[in-house]
Amino acid sequence: MSKKDLYRPNVAMIIVSNNYPSKKEIFLAQRNDLLDVWQFPQGGIDEGEEVKEALFRELLEEIGTDEVEVIAEFPEWISYDFPPRIAETMRPFIGQTQRYFLVKLQENATINIQTEKPEFCDYKFVTADEVLYLSASFKKDVYESVINYFKKEGLL
Repeated sequence: MSKKDLYRPNVAMIIVSNNYPSKKEIFLAQRNDLLDVWQFPQGGIDEGEEVKEALFRELLEEIGTDEVEVIAEFPEWISYDFPPRIAETMRPFIGQTQRYFLVKLQENATINIQTEKPEFCDYKFVTADEVLYLSASFKKDVYESVINYFKKEGLL
């Protein structure tokens, strides 16, 4: 297995409320399996699945709606390593390589984190700075890179 194959292909999304762009409120969810860990919704890309297909599937699976408008896409894959306790459960992967999207909830979208297989126990809308304060330490560099890119593009 090459080093590239050790990173699980993944899609992740920065979700802004339907008040965007007048308010730049970012969706952040608290994991139900890791104490006080907040993150963006994300998930693996299935074999043969297109990245945007995975985006909409993961939205539906994790927040109960895929009623979003894609605003922008981060221009490259970005990776991070799992901490040891998570790496144990994700073998053979040592981390994830992700494709990020900035998406806006449509006016009629209803968030429901009590999905068939809930991953989150709570959620809130926060500022970009609060995302970096609340997020897991092993994801901070990725979150900071992606948020800074979208800020530089005038989107956040």
